[in-house]
Amino acid sequence: MSNFSHWNEEGRPKMVDISQKDVTTRTAIAQSTISFSNELYEAIQNGLIKKGDPLQVAQIAGIMGAKKTADIIPMCHPIMLQGVDFTFDYQQQAAGYDLLIQATVKCSGKTGVEMEALTAASIAALTFYDMCKAVDKTMVIKETLLVQKTGGKSGDFFHEK
Repeated sequence: MSNFSHWNEEGRPKMVDISQKDVTTRTAIAQSTISFSNELYEAIQNGLIKKGDPLQVAQIAGIMGAKKTADIIPMCHPIMLQGVDFTFDYQQQAAGYDLLIQATVKCSGKTGVEMEALTAASIAALTFYDMCKAVDKTMVIKETLLVQKTGGKSGDFFHEK
C-alpha cells in the first residue's frame, strides 16, 4: 500500500502532503457536453424557460461547485481560487443540439485545479439539466474531460482529440 500516494504506511487513506511543493500559477480547463432537442433550443432562444436563463444559473452553480470541490472530493486540498469563468457553445447536430460547457479555473498554489475545473463543468451541466427538464427530459449529459492544464511539477497537458 505504501506505493500509493493517498495511502499511509498503515494502508489507510491520507491527504498528500504538499507543504514542500513550490507555489506556481496553475490553470485548468474542463468541458462537459449536454445534448438536447430542437424544441429546448428554441425555448431557450425565445426566453421561455420558466426557471430563468439556464446559462446564467449554470454558470453561478459551476462557480459555486469549483469553490466547494474540496468539500465533496475527499482527497482534494482546499484551494484559494483566483478565477473561475465559463464559455458556452451551442452546436447544431443532426437531431438537436449539443451545448459545450467549458470551465476555466486559475490559482497560484502548491497543487493543481483540475478537479475544480472538472467539478465546475459537471455542476454547470447538471444545473442546465435541472433548469430545462420541464421542456426536455431526453437531455443527455455526455462526456466530461480535462481539456488542458498548466503549471506545477508535472507540466502542461493538452487533451488531443
